[in-house]
Amino acid sequence: MAHAGPERHGRHPGWPARLGGLRVAAGAVELRPVRLRDAGTWSAIRLRDEEHLAPWEPTAPGTWAQRHSAAEWPARWMLLRSAARRGAALPFVITVDGRLVGQVMLGNVVREPLLSAYVGYWCDSTVGSKGVTTAAVALALDHCFGSVGLHRVEATVRPENAASLRVLAKLGFRHEGLFRRYLDVDGAWRDHLCFALTVEDVPAAGMAAMLVERGLATPAQD
Repeated sequence: MAHAGPERHGRHPGWPARLGGLRVAAGAVELRPVRLRDAGTWSAIRLRDEEHLAPWEPTAPGTWAQRHSAAEWPARWMLLRSAARRGAALPFVITVDGRLVGQVMLGNVVREPLLSAYVGYWCDSTVGSKGVTTAAVALALDHCFGSVGLHRVEATVRPENAASLRVLAKLGFRHEGLFRRYLDVDGAWRDHLCFALTVEDVPAAGMAAMLVERGLATPAQD
């Protein structure tokens, strides 16, 4: 399901890549690297969805509007591209039928001996509850445990974030504990639940195939 895109290759295996696809209620879900020209679409979604996204976002200087204007994207894109080229991250955009609807970020990529990373994600509210985020994270996990060669992927989620908890449950993430006052989110230090998967937890056919088998998605070409 993965093939290298035209971008210059970075220092870790499996990047850059385009990943797809799975079809869910909202359409065909694919992942691709972030692009400089994503600025306008990214900003429009983030500004519109402040109420939907802000409770789960790390605290940062400035107003939401300032931090998510199209003018802010080039600097973000450069940081993400730099991290990807160093082998420290895999910053993907989620698309549905070719339209940008969110992001999946594999960050803090550590090579031997840990072979680990964390996963974070957000999605446009207009395609919420339609399987998009679950499909996107499944594609990213298959890539991480396959071409990238990781052993463990971790996710931390606020206990109040029911939508994100449902995504992790569908994908079989293991609950490993509670981190007290773990991260400054939405203006205060918040507790987070810790979840993880290791390669031994992944079905033989992969996470995307698991969703298809369970009737939660179909191959995009069908």
